[in-house]
Amino acid sequence: MLLSLLLAALVATPAPAPTATPIPPERVLGLIRSAFRAHRPPPPYVTYTLERVQKIEQGYPDYVNSYTYHLWCRSADRACLARKVFRDTYRGDPEFQRPAFNEDRDPGPPTADLFEPAPAKPRTIDFVPTAEPSQEPLRELGTVRALGEFDYRITGFEHVGDAVHLYIEPTRDPLRNRIREIWADAKTYELRKLVVTDRLFDISERPPRIYSATFTLSVATLQGFPVVTDIHGIIGDNYVGDGKEVDFHFRDIAFPAELPQWYFEPRQYGAHTAEMPM
Repeated sequence: MLLSLLLAALVATPAPAPTATPIPPERVLGLIRSAFRAHRPPPPYVTYTLERVQKIEQGYPDYVNSYTYHLWCRSADRACLARKVFRDTYRGDPEFQRPAFNEDRDPGPPTADLFEPAPAKPRTIDFVPTAEPSQEPLRELGTVRALGEFDYRITGFEHVGDAVHLYIEPTRDPLRNRIREIWADAKTYELRKLVVTDRLFDISERPPRIYSATFTLSVATLQGFPVVTDIHGIIGDNYVGDGKEVDFHFRDIAFPAELPQWYFEPRQYGAHTAEMPM
Protein backbone atom coordinates (compact mmCIF):
# COMPACT_ATOMS: atom_id res chain seq x y z
CA MET A 1 0.00 0.00 0.00
CA LEU A 2 2.80 2.42 0.94
CA LEU A 3 4.60 1.67 -2.33
CA SER A 4 1.44 2.41 -4.30
CA LEU A 5 1.04 5.79 -2.57
CA LEU A 6 4.66 6.71 -3.30
CA LEU A 7 4.27 5.80 -6.95
CA ALA A 8 1.07 7.83 -7.19
CA ALA A 9 2.80 10.85 -5.64
CA LEU A 10 5.65 10.61 -8.11
CA VAL A 11 3.25 10.43 -11.04
CA ALA A 12 1.22 13.40 -9.76
CA THR A 13 4.27 15.62 -9.19
CA PRO A 14 4.88 17.68 -12.34
CA ALA A 15 8.38 17.65 -13.78
CA PRO A 16 10.30 20.92 -13.31
CA ALA A 17 10.12 23.25 -16.30
CA PRO A 18 13.32 23.28 -18.35
CA THR A 19 15.51 26.31 -17.71
CA ALA A 20 16.19 28.44 -20.80
CA THR A 21 19.86 28.57 -21.67
CA PRO A 22 21.08 32.19 -21.67
CA ILE A 23 22.30 33.39 -25.05
CA PRO A 24 25.99 34.38 -24.91
CA PRO A 25 26.47 38.16 -25.27
CA GLU A 26 28.63 37.63 -28.36
CA ARG A 27 25.71 35.80 -29.94
CA VAL A 28 23.35 38.63 -28.96
CA LEU A 29 25.57 41.12 -30.78
CA GLY A 30 25.49 38.89 -33.84
CA LEU A 31 21.69 38.71 -33.67
CA ILE A 32 21.43 42.51 -33.40
CA ARG A 33 23.66 42.96 -36.42
CA SER A 34 21.69 40.32 -38.35
CA ALA A 35 18.37 41.98 -37.48
CA PHE A 36 19.70 45.29 -38.79
CA ARG A 37 21.09 43.71 -41.96
CA ALA A 38 17.74 42.05 -42.64
CA HIS A 39 16.39 45.53 -43.52
CA ARG A 40 19.20 46.40 -45.92
CA PRO A 41 19.50 47.94 -48.39
CA PRO A 42 17.22 50.88 -47.49
CA PRO A 43 14.58 52.22 -49.89
CA PRO A 44 16.08 53.79 -53.04
CA TYR A 45 15.06 57.32 -52.03
CA VAL A 46 14.60 59.09 -48.70
CA THR A 47 13.52 62.66 -47.96
CA TYR A 48 13.82 64.31 -44.57
CA THR A 49 14.26 67.53 -42.63
CA LEU A 50 17.52 67.93 -40.70
CA GLU A 51 17.61 70.31 -37.74
CA ARG A 52 21.01 71.16 -36.25
CA VAL A 53 20.93 72.91 -32.87
CA GLN A 54 23.86 74.10 -30.77
CA LYS A 55 24.89 76.85 -28.35
CA ILE A 56 27.79 79.26 -28.24
CA GLU A 57 30.50 78.88 -25.62
CA GLN A 58 28.64 81.17 -23.19
CA GLY A 59 25.53 78.98 -23.33
CA TYR A 60 23.32 81.10 -25.55
CA PRO A 61 21.71 79.82 -28.78
CA ASP A 62 24.16 79.71 -31.68
CA TYR A 63 22.00 81.06 -34.50
CA VAL A 64 24.84 81.04 -37.02
CA ASN A 65 25.62 77.34 -36.70
CA SER A 66 22.07 76.19 -35.95
CA TYR A 67 20.01 75.62 -39.07
CA THR A 68 17.41 73.50 -40.82
CA TYR A 69 17.66 71.80 -44.21
CA HIS A 70 15.26 69.72 -46.24
CA LEU A 71 16.97 66.98 -48.24
CA TRP A 72 16.02 64.68 -51.10
CA CYS A 73 18.49 61.76 -51.17
CA ARG A 74 19.37 58.80 -53.35
CA SER A 75 20.34 55.91 -51.11
CA ALA A 76 22.70 54.18 -53.56
CA ASP A 77 25.36 56.91 -53.35
CA ARG A 78 23.93 59.29 -50.70
CA ALA A 79 23.73 62.08 -53.29
CA CYS A 80 21.25 64.72 -52.08
CA LEU A 81 19.57 67.89 -53.21
CA ALA A 82 19.34 70.16 -50.16
CA ARG A 83 17.60 73.48 -49.52
CA LYS A 84 17.97 75.52 -46.38
CA VAL A 85 14.71 76.19 -44.57
CA PHE A 86 13.97 79.70 -43.35
CA ARG A 87 10.83 81.17 -41.83
CA ASP A 88 7.55 81.07 -43.72
CA THR A 89 7.88 79.46 -47.16
CA TYR A 90 11.29 80.85 -48.14
CA ARG A 91 13.92 78.30 -49.10
CA GLY A 92 17.60 78.75 -49.78
CA ASP A 93 19.35 78.06 -53.07
CA PRO A 94 19.71 74.40 -54.07
CA GLU A 95 22.85 72.72 -52.73
CA PHE A 96 24.40 69.37 -53.51
CA GLN A 97 25.21 67.44 -50.35
CA ARG A 98 26.40 63.94 -49.48
CA PRO A 99 25.68 63.40 -45.76
CA ALA A 100 28.02 61.04 -43.93
CA PHE A 101 29.25 60.17 -40.48
CA ASN A 102 32.90 60.88 -39.59
CA GLU A 103 33.25 63.47 -42.38
CA ASP A 104 33.44 67.27 -42.49
CA ARG A 105 29.70 67.58 -43.20
CA ASP A 106 26.41 66.87 -41.49
CA PRO A 107 25.79 63.25 -40.47
CA GLY A 108 23.20 61.12 -42.19
CA PRO A 109 21.10 60.18 -43.95
CA PRO A 110 18.72 58.67 -41.37
CA THR A 111 18.87 55.36 -43.25
CA ALA A 112 22.70 55.17 -43.06
CA ASP A 113 24.42 51.84 -42.42
CA LEU A 114 25.12 52.14 -38.69
CA PHE A 115 27.51 49.19 -38.71
CA GLU A 116 29.58 50.59 -41.60
CA PRO A 117 33.21 51.23 -40.61
CA ALA A 118 34.29 54.85 -40.56
CA PRO A 119 36.52 55.89 -43.49
CA ALA A 120 40.23 55.39 -42.95
CA LYS A 121 40.83 59.03 -43.88
CA PRO A 122 38.61 62.04 -44.70
CA ARG A 123 36.95 61.90 -48.11
CA THR A 124 35.72 64.73 -50.27
CA ILE A 125 32.09 65.19 -51.25
CA ASP A 126 32.99 63.91 -54.72
CA PHE A 127 33.73 60.44 -53.34
CA VAL A 128 30.96 58.07 -54.41
CA PRO A 129 30.39 55.24 -51.90
CA THR A 130 29.76 51.74 -53.17
CA ALA A 131 26.08 50.90 -53.29
CA GLU A 132 24.88 48.14 -51.00
CA PRO A 133 23.99 44.93 -52.86
CA SER A 134 20.31 44.12 -53.20
CA GLN A 135 19.02 41.25 -51.13
CA GLU A 136 18.18 38.46 -53.59
CA PRO A 137 16.15 35.47 -52.33
CA LEU A 138 18.49 32.53 -51.83
CA ARG A 139 17.72 28.85 -51.60
CA GLU A 140 18.46 27.55 -48.09
CA LEU A 141 20.94 24.68 -48.18
CA GLY A 142 21.67 24.54 -44.49
CA THR A 143 22.01 26.56 -41.33
CA VAL A 144 25.30 27.88 -40.03
CA ARG A 145 25.63 29.77 -36.74
CA ALA A 146 28.59 32.07 -36.34
CA LEU A 147 29.28 32.95 -32.72
CA GLY A 148 32.54 34.76 -33.42
CA GLU A 149 32.67 38.55 -33.55
CA PHE A 150 35.69 39.88 -35.37
CA ASP A 151 35.23 43.63 -34.96
CA TYR A 152 34.19 43.97 -31.31
CA ARG A 153 34.51 42.32 -27.91
CA ILE A 154 31.81 42.50 -25.24
CA THR A 155 32.89 44.30 -22.06
CA GLY A 156 29.49 44.49 -20.36
CA PHE A 157 25.97 43.12 -20.78
CA GLU A 158 22.72 43.80 -18.96
CA HIS A 159 18.94 43.70 -19.35
CA VAL A 160 17.23 47.07 -18.97
CA GLY A 161 13.46 46.60 -18.94
CA ASP A 162 12.54 45.01 -22.27
CA ALA A 163 15.90 45.88 -23.85
CA VAL A 164 19.42 44.49 -23.84
CA HIS A 165 22.33 46.87 -23.29
CA LEU A 166 25.79 45.94 -24.54
CA TYR A 167 29.08 47.66 -23.79
CA ILE A 168 31.56 46.86 -26.54
CA GLU A 169 35.02 47.85 -27.66
CA PRO A 170 36.79 47.28 -30.98
CA THR A 171 39.21 44.41 -31.31
CA ARG A 172 40.98 46.28 -34.14
CA ASP A 173 40.86 49.63 -35.93
CA PRO A 174 39.30 51.68 -33.08
CA LEU A 175 39.00 54.73 -35.34
CA ARG A 176 36.98 52.76 -37.89
CA ASN A 177 34.94 50.42 -35.68
CA ARG A 178 33.12 53.19 -33.89
CA ILE A 179 30.31 51.59 -31.87
CA ARG A 180 30.75 51.65 -28.08
CA GLU A 181 27.28 50.88 -26.66
CA ILE A 182 24.13 49.28 -28.08
CA TRP A 183 20.53 49.09 -26.85
CA ALA A 184 18.19 46.70 -28.66
CA ASP A 185 14.82 45.05 -28.13
CA ALA A 186 15.34 41.94 -26.01
CA LYS A 187 12.99 39.86 -28.18
CA THR A 188 13.43 41.11 -31.73
CA TYR A 189 16.98 42.50 -31.37
CA GLU A 190 15.97 45.60 -33.34
CA LEU A 191 18.19 48.61 -32.61
CA ARG A 192 16.94 51.32 -30.27
CA LYS A 193 20.02 53.38 -29.40
CA LEU A 194 23.75 53.49 -30.09
CA VAL A 195 26.74 55.32 -28.66
CA VAL A 196 29.36 55.78 -31.35
CA THR A 197 32.52 57.76 -31.95
CA ASP A 198 32.66 60.48 -34.57
CA ARG A 199 34.81 63.45 -35.51
CA LEU A 200 34.47 67.24 -35.61
CA PHE A 201 36.36 69.04 -38.36
CA ASP A 202 37.20 72.61 -37.31
CA ILE A 203 37.37 74.32 -40.72
CA SER A 204 38.35 77.64 -39.13
CA GLU A 205 41.91 76.27 -39.10
CA ARG A 206 44.01 75.29 -42.12
CA PRO A 207 44.36 72.42 -42.39
CA PRO A 208 41.19 71.66 -40.44
CA ARG A 209 41.81 70.47 -36.91
CA ILE A 210 40.04 67.21 -36.09
CA TYR A 211 38.49 66.61 -32.67
CA SER A 212 37.02 63.36 -31.40
CA ALA A 213 33.29 63.29 -30.70
CA THR A 214 30.80 60.98 -29.04
CA PHE A 215 27.38 60.63 -30.67
CA THR A 216 24.32 59.09 -29.03
CA LEU A 217 21.93 57.95 -31.76
CA SER A 218 18.24 57.24 -31.17
CA VAL A 219 16.80 54.73 -33.61
CA ALA A 220 13.18 54.02 -34.58
CA THR A 221 11.44 51.95 -37.24
CA LEU A 222 9.62 53.48 -40.20
CA GLN A 223 7.78 51.24 -42.65
CA GLY A 224 9.90 48.33 -41.53
CA PHE A 225 13.25 50.14 -41.88
CA PRO A 226 15.46 51.37 -39.00
CA VAL A 227 16.02 55.13 -39.12
CA VAL A 228 18.00 57.54 -36.96
CA THR A 229 15.69 60.11 -35.39
CA ASP A 230 18.01 62.08 -33.09
CA ILE A 231 21.73 62.53 -32.42
CA HIS A 232 23.30 64.15 -29.36
CA GLY A 233 26.98 64.92 -29.83
CA ILE A 234 29.67 65.87 -27.32
CA ILE A 235 33.04 67.11 -28.61
CA GLY A 236 36.13 65.75 -26.85
CA ASP A 237 39.90 66.33 -26.94
CA ASN A 238 39.50 69.30 -24.55
CA TYR A 239 37.61 71.23 -27.20
CA VAL A 240 36.68 74.73 -26.07
CA GLY A 241 34.37 76.89 -28.14
CA ASP A 242 30.95 77.11 -29.72
CA GLY A 243 29.12 73.82 -30.19
CA LYS A 244 30.72 71.80 -27.40
CA GLU A 245 27.41 69.94 -27.50
CA VAL A 246 25.36 69.65 -30.67
CA ASP A 247 22.04 68.03 -31.52
CA PHE A 248 20.72 66.77 -34.85
CA HIS A 249 17.05 65.93 -35.36
CA PHE A 250 15.78 63.99 -38.38
CA ARG A 251 12.14 64.82 -39.06
CA ASP A 252 9.52 64.31 -41.80
CA ILE A 253 11.29 61.14 -43.00
CA ALA A 254 9.62 59.60 -46.05
CA PHE A 255 10.44 57.08 -48.76
CA PRO A 256 9.17 58.37 -52.14
CA ALA A 257 8.92 55.80 -54.91
CA GLU A 258 10.65 58.07 -57.44
CA LEU A 259 12.61 61.32 -57.57
CA PRO A 260 13.82 63.20 -60.66
CA GLN A 261 17.40 62.23 -61.49
CA TRP A 262 18.44 65.85 -61.97
CA TYR A 263 18.08 66.26 -58.18
CA PHE A 264 21.42 64.45 -57.94
CA GLU A 265 23.24 66.34 -60.73
CA PRO A 266 24.19 69.80 -59.41
CA ARG A 267 25.17 71.00 -62.89
CA GLN A 268 21.53 70.67 -63.90
CA TYR A 269 20.10 72.77 -61.09
CA GLY A 270 20.19 75.98 -63.14
CA ALA A 271 18.01 74.47 -65.87
CA HIS A 272 15.33 73.44 -63.36
CA THR A 273 14.92 76.59 -61.27
CA ALA A 274 11.16 76.64 -61.73
CA GLU A 275 10.87 72.97 -60.71
CA MET A 276 12.81 73.13 -57.48
CA PRO A 277 11.05 71.25 -54.66
CA MET A 278 10.10 73.08 -51.51
